[in-house]
Amino acid sequence: MLNDSDEWPRRSLLGALSPHARGDLLGLGTEVRFEAGAVLLREGMDDRHVLVVTSGFAKVTATVENGETSLLAVRAAGDTVGEMAAMDGTARSATVTACVPLTARVVQAGALRELLLRRPEISMALTGMVANRLRWSNRRRLDFRGYPAKVRLARLLVELADVYGSSRASSVVIGCRLTQPELATLIGASVTTIQKVLRELRAGGLLETGYRSTVIRQPRLLRRLADLPDEGP
Repeated sequence: MLNDSDEWPRRSLLGALSPHARGDLLGLGTEVRFEAGAVLLREGMDDRHVLVVTSGFAKVTATVENGETSLLAVRAAGDTVGEMAAMDGTARSATVTACVPLTARVVQAGALRELLLRRPEISMALTGMVANRLRWSNRRRLDFRGYPAKVRLARLLVELADVYGSSRASSVVIGCRLTQPELATLIGASVTTIQKVLRELRAGGLLETGYRSTVIRQPRLLRRLADLPDEGP
């Protein structure tokens, strides 16, 4: 059964579409289930299909010059992965790995292109999603220069919570657990610095980290630390 429209993250592709357009997109391809740790897409491969994630979380990683793996982003239900290779015909630029059991619809490139021509709403939404991802990357680069590590981490956690978080009482749960090296990569800090900042956030009652989730205990205080405006009353 497909999710109700209210359940898709508002900044995801599925969250941006009207019910009819969403149904058209989800009507393409076939549903596939991936276990935690499974590779959905692999960097360097020449396959062209797109995955529309319908449940779960995945990490997007790429190999850097020294051969190590760097975390680029997190994707969750409502997002697509693999659209760049489908649209421009180049090899995969990153590897996508399931963080938890995950389901997705596998859509072939030709079927996607035909739908984009037939439904301009979906084409515009996909273009907007790609633009938002570029802005997200640009903000990360600007944060490197403008804020200390503690504020950069707070800003990252707030953004992840805004897009992928689920509210529980007065807390927000980010269901995809990121490792300390992955957090360090995303904010441009050392692992030692990340360890220190996480200890401070936990000691201050702002954050709780578990095996598969991160819980923001005081969202408003974290937003203030992140130098971001409060949302609503």
